[in-house]
Amino acid sequence: MLMPGLMTDGEPGRLESYGAMPSAAFEAPRQIQFDSIPLTMAGGEARAEPCVTDCLARPKRVLVVDDQECMRVAMERVLGSLGYQIEVASDGHEALAKLQLDVDLVVLDAAMPGMDGFQLTRSIRRDQHHGDVPIIMLTGSGSQKDRLRAVEAGVNDFVTKPFEINEIKLRSESLLGLKEATDALKRNGADLERKVEERTTALRGALEDMVAAQRRTQEAHLDTIRRLVLAAEYKHRDTAAHIERIGRYCEMIAQRLKLSPGEIEILRYASPMHDVGKIGIPDGILMKPGKLSGHEWQIMRTHPAIGAHILRGSRSPVMQAGEVIALTHHEKWDGSGYPAGISGERIPLYGRICAVADVFDALTTNREYRDALSTETVCNMLESEAGRHFDPQIVQAFLEDRRDVERIKTEFEEAGAGETVDLSQGWRS
Repeated sequence: MLMPGLMTDGEPGRLESYGAMPSAAFEAPRQIQFDSIPLTMAGGEARAEPCVTDCLARPKRVLVVDDQECMRVAMERVLGSLGYQIEVASDGHEALAKLQLDVDLVVLDAAMPGMDGFQLTRSIRRDQHHGDVPIIMLTGSGSQKDRLRAVEAGVNDFVTKPFEINEIKLRSESLLGLKEATDALKRNGADLERKVEERTTALRGALEDMVAAQRRTQEAHLDTIRRLVLAAEYKHRDTAAHIERIGRYCEMIAQRLKLSPGEIEILRYASPMHDVGKIGIPDGILMKPGKLSGHEWQIMRTHPAIGAHILRGSRSPVMQAGEVIALTHHEKWDGSGYPAGISGERIPLYGRICAVADVFDALTTNREYRDALSTETVCNMLESEAGRHFDPQIVQAFLEDRRDVERIKTEFEEAGAGETVDLSQGWRS
């Protein structure tokens, strides 16, 4: 570094030792002292001019890094005259520590012992919180090689010694303006992230409330269906148990047929509505202990159409499935069933499944007109009717593991028998 000295014939505004010249009006050449360090100027007093900090909450903080005290003091005076707050560091380690002071600009010397300006720049750029601070490098060499090294390290701008104060002023103001814009973007980004998080939290809460409301609505919907079925079959002793068994048998068959979870759930809750049309059948026919007459049988055969009519027009998938099941659960695989006499796969799958479950449950429980048959007897009957009354694939699925069939039958055979039905209970899971 050059030692302080007076200018010769004074090239205006040139600082031999420190390259500093205040942007000011000049009257006559004179020398001023910065703490006993002579700085020779072309003339006039350095006058601090208003800078970009006027419109900010605080003056910009500049960190000056130089191993020579005289240069640190000189740069502190020069940059301080521009309205900046100055922090100084004598080496790279001190500079890295002082980055935590929310520095807005670093002015560092290229040639320092130990950690030089290039190494310090790379260290600053690796700092997670302050790596984007703008850096001006002071260099006594204006070679292209040094400039390329500085750019590769992360330097934003260069000032070659000796320099003028106006150059320092313009370059620092430019970089500080860029830093202010970058900080504003960060603040806006942080505010945006906070708002997004707040709105996401609010939306998450609203969605949770909506889901809870939908669950309550679904539970109320299914409870209404259950009560409709109970009303239709209320006169039977094991009404509640019959409803549960039919749903569970159909659920078991659907699982074994590898239906989707949504289809399985719909079938479980829709299948108990298969006989809802019996609400339109006179009690004298519905509860008759003996065999029905031909006329009575014709009336009884109208309950599928009555049930479909009751359930028709709903937007609920469960009610829509219930309509299909009510209308088709008495159709037969060979086409000899009722009410439409359709056959094979023309019969909707839900209707074919419910047909097997309904016949099994009807024959294994006591009715007004006959006693219950054993599980083994009824299973043998189903096997013999596969391909005539029932879809063979569904019979096979139903009988795949008779232990599950027996478990469902045993679990629900006593529920509701000889008891008062508790209508406050929802569907059993």
